[in-house]
Amino acid sequence: MKDNIKKDDICDLCEINHPHPDKIHDAITHKLDDETSLRLAELFKILGDKTRIKLLSLLVAEQEMCVCDIAESLQMGRSAISHQLRVLRSARLVKYRKEGKEAWYSLDDDHVVRLMCQGLDHVRESLA
Repeated sequence: MKDNIKKDDICDLCEINHPHPDKIHDAITHKLDDETSLRLAELFKILGDKTRIKLLSLLVAEQEMCVCDIAESLQMGRSAISHQLRVLRSARLVKYRKEGKEAWYSLDDDHVVRLMCQGLDHVRESLA
């Protein structure tokens, strides 16, 4: 296998095969099961859309907004926003309440706020 590795790639790999049983045991103990891995991957796929990220960032800042205000803020149509909100709601990232004829959206819980804030911190750190 070493014959197939380019010289420039060697620095990215171990130059010897020397497994560390204690690290392997700990890693196996903490490895995610398939169902959890799939659900987390689906969450990140949903978060991989810039419109949804912008929408969530509005809700981080404003705590609660009606669909009309979200649409105006993002300069998008209400039906497009409604579609994005359905996706976010099905992933339990946002929740809504009706007040008369208005639908008010907010983040589902504090986990979503922390996820957004930590992601933003990570992005800003790499830009600095």
